[in-house]
Amino acid sequence: MGWVAQPTLALPPPDDVPEEVWRTEIITEARSPIDGELLTAAEYAQLKAELAQRSTPPELATEIQQTVFILKLVDLWQTLTPF
Repeated sequence: MGWVAQPTLALPPPDDVPEEVWRTEIITEARSPIDGELLTAAEYAQLKAELAQRSTPPELATEIQQTVFILKLVDLWQTLTPF
C-alpha cells in the first residue's frame, strides 16, 4: 500500500544550449535604429557614431514641446499629491 515515486528527468535536453553560452555569444549583426535594415556590427557601430556626432538634436514642433511639458507637470503633481 505504498506509493512509488515515478522517475522524472530534471535536466534539460542534451541539444539545449545553456544560458551562459548565449550570454557570451558575440553578436555579429544588428538592425538599424532608423529603418530596421540588417547591418553588420561594423556598419552598426559606424551608424551609432554618426548619430552621436549630430550637431543639433532633432527639433520638435512647439505644440509637442508644450504637450510634453504639461504631461511632465501632471506627472509631478500626481507624485506630490496623494489623490
